[in-house]
Amino acid sequence: MASNKDSLRAASTAIAAPGRRNILKAGLATLAAPLLGHAGSVYAQESWPSRAVRVVVPFSAGGAADTSARTVGAKVAEILGQSLVIENRTGGNAVVAALAVLQAPKDGYTLIWDAANQLTNQLLIKNLKFDYEESFTPITMAVRVPQVIAVRQDFPAKNLKEFVEYAKAHPNSVSCGTPPSGAMAHLALMRFQELSGIKLIHTPYRGGADAGRDLMGGQIDSALITLSTARGGAEAGKTRILGVTSLERSPEYPDIPTIAEQGYAGYDMDDWFGYFAPAGTPANVIERVYEATAQAAKDPELIKAIAPSAAVLVANSPQEFSTWLNQQRKLLAKLITDANISIG
Repeated sequence: MASNKDSLRAASTAIAAPGRRNILKAGLATLAAPLLGHAGSVYAQESWPSRAVRVVVPFSAGGAADTSARTVGAKVAEILGQSLVIENRTGGNAVVAALAVLQAPKDGYTLIWDAANQLTNQLLIKNLKFDYEESFTPITMAVRVPQVIAVRQDFPAKNLKEFVEYAKAHPNSVSCGTPPSGAMAHLALMRFQELSGIKLIHTPYRGGADAGRDLMGGQIDSALITLSTARGGAEAGKTRILGVTSLERSPEYPDIPTIAEQGYAGYDMDDWFGYFAPAGTPANVIERVYEATAQAAKDPELIKAIAPSAAVLVANSPQEFSTWLNQQRKLLAKLITDANISIG
């Protein structure tokens, strides 16, 4: 017969064994949890997008930014296999939209379709609460939007050379309208004045359509507006287009010479729109959006759909886009500083 000590020892072992197993299981589970969480995170990234992606547009519906975002976005969504939901968030010179994106989770499901204010707002707006360069990751310039210098139909100059000569002979007497102060058209005008040595009377408008209307009506002498805005007046014989701001001629209007080829080598001041993500967004998401946009840019249907706007599909890589942005940032900063432009 077992002694009392043996009985107690056996009972103690029987109770302790399950306890040790439970402790071991708990320890293994604790060790495995981060690994499983990492695997889940990797899977979530690899499976992106598994639901609709929100694309915030800082400009009003119906404008060039909104129209291009929807046109390009429809094809990109088709390639990704998920909807791209366009959300217009206007206000604060695009700052309202930027803040909305920065406050969203950095999981790739909120992007912004932005423009040159990514480069200029830092200088134009005092006490900005975030830094664009540090807060956003460039994905791709999806489209560029050629701008033009146009004059009223009865303006004495028939080409860009004559326009410059006339402006030099009549200093501070030739008016030129652009969309709002600090916008890409205004900066393109400042750059042209810098290179040509002329000084025009800048007339800012709320939008390019307003400037185009007044140009056709003869209220202003000239305007620097998008090609899509200017072509109506030119086709109606009420205005004349003297040059396009792109480095290369417009595929839709190849007869219009570039400003660069008319004596201003390197002049490249198109407006543009592209995808950005909040900094910290997974790298594979950045690559997927770029690849989908690049694939979309080669699609004949999209090329045909965007042609009426005179926009040109680009879809450069994140690296190419970043390099270009850095170059533009320096150029635009100088223009803004030299002209002492501020919007508040």
